Amino acid sequence: MVNPYEKYKEQSIMTMTQGEMVVRLYEEVINQLSRAIICIGEKDIEGSNISLQKSQRIINYLKSTLNYNYEVSGNLSNLYDFFNEQIIKSNIKKDVQPIDQILPLISELKDTFAQGERLSRMQQ
Repeated sequence: MVNPYEKYKEQSIMTMTQGEMVVRLYEEVINQLSRAIICIGEKDIEGSNISLQKSQRIINYLKSTLNYNYEVSGNLSNLYDFFNEQIIKSNIKKDVQPIDQILPLISELKDTFAQGERLSRMQQ
């Protein structure tokens, strides 16, 4: 039997705009990094590793979708590389400091994309 909530989630993802999807991906990175901070604090090595690897996969996906016809894409690509370096550093050292350094930047990017999405919808 199909779980109604799962069906709803799937349908809502299928009807998202690209902007909404990007915002959702940033939200998930923030959730995973926050989870990793908790896991590191609790000495949950496996949990922190899983959350940090999920974060990396999302960042890599975001990087893979960049359109390099726009100048901002190069800057975003460099930021994504920096985020991944910090995530790797955090995972190797089991230290929250690198995550603390990038979380505000990721949050700011999410807010910027969310605002862009709202403006885009208003113009349509």
